[in-house]
Amino acid sequence: MIDPVVLKGFRDSLPCQEIPKKRLISKLEEIFSLYGFSPIDTPALEYTSVLLGKGGGETDKQIFHFQDNGGREVALRFDLTVPFARFVAAHAGEISRPFKRYHISKVWRGENPQKGRYREFYQCDFDIVGVDNAYSDAEILSTMAFCFDTIFQGDSSQYRFHLSHRGLFNEFLDSMGIRDRSVEILRTVDKLRKIGRDEVARLLEEETGSMDKAQGILSFIQVVDGEDYLSTIARLEGLIGHETESSRRMRDIHALLVREGIDGRFMLDSSITRGLDYYTGIVYETFLTALPSIGSVCSGGRYNNLASLYSKEDLPGVGSSIGLDRLLAAVEDLGLPILGSRGSADVLIVSQDKNASYSEDVAIADQLRRKGIRCDIYPFEAKKMKAVYDYSDRNGIPFVLIYDWKGERSLKDTRTQESVRLEASEVAGALEDRLS
Repeated sequence: MIDPVVLKGFRDSLPCQEIPKKRLISKLEEIFSLYGFSPIDTPALEYTSVLLGKGGGETDKQIFHFQDNGGREVALRFDLTVPFARFVAAHAGEISRPFKRYHISKVWRGENPQKGRYREFYQCDFDIVGVDNAYSDAEILSTMAFCFDTIFQGDSSQYRFHLSHRGLFNEFLDSMGIRDRSVEILRTVDKLRKIGRDEVARLLEEETGSMDKAQGILSFIQVVDGEDYLSTIARLEGLIGHETESSRRMRDIHALLVREGIDGRFMLDSSITRGLDYYTGIVYETFLTALPSIGSVCSGGRYNNLASLYSKEDLPGVGSSIGLDRLLAAVEDLGLPILGSRGSADVLIVSQDKNASYSEDVAIADQLRRKGIRCDIYPFEAKKMKAVYDYSDRNGIPFVLIYDWKGERSLKDTRTQESVRLEASEVAGALEDRLS
């Protein structure tokens, strides 16, 4: 016998886990379509040279790479952004400018598994490539807000989007004369929530050679209680010494968010740097108010130079990625319904007549399915109704339609235990009323 185990950091997904995930994906795809994004797909395996060195030192350590049967060096994608940059370069003559895509699929990272974090997991990406302006930045943020408003049923107090700008941070490092250490400093600041302020201060002192400079950086990334978005920009400009191109971009983005009426969902937080090396402009992360410990559930930013690794054409891009598995784990912890998630069917049809041929079951199921009602037929003689209710419970089916040996029909709500007798002509209407 082979032990039926899965690898560490990987997992099977039961129907009770997969149904909410598929329902969430379906709703997200609907939202992306509302914004004009088109779906694409890329291979799970890429040449190692395509992936290595694109995200940074820590990411390179997490990439699963090996030699295939043909002796080629290949790797599993660690995110959906780097393969997308390769995709854009490969299909430059076949796509529009700008190009708006979404991609929902699995990625792989050899990191330490923990709550909501696995080595194989789903990402949900949406990007705009071919334009670099405040509107495209703001449109990604607007899409994020629409997605989270939908998931949390309009309660924007459940989450907060934290924004920053890589350029603004680099302009500050310029003013301190340490721009040449920006990559290392950005990676250290990105660890702030994981290792704490004191450890970050120690590492910054090592990297800059000065505790004064380390404290200066900590002042720049400090979040001041009660400070609004525009006041934060003004404070950061004061630390730099003047208004900059990056601060003007962040003001323009804010004006668009205000115009849409969603600015209250966003805060300027200069401690957000994102650990991946390819970001060049605005960057963002999303935290859940009641569960900040789970980390960011949606993040991204502007990456203007990534596609240039594969093409001479100028292809600036901006995008965001929702970590579906982490978000679902968080929502489960919070006890929130995922978009009214339902089970495998709306109604289970069962006959108590041991001589039944299923012909009537099949006929009523066909009628209900044509009205958009999802039906399952219990495929065994129902000697004991406990087995039927166990089946409906395990599969999350809220209604059971029972035919007894007298030919009478009753519809039972398994959640309330309410049961009503119905004529054949009343079944569809009764279910439609209750499901709505």
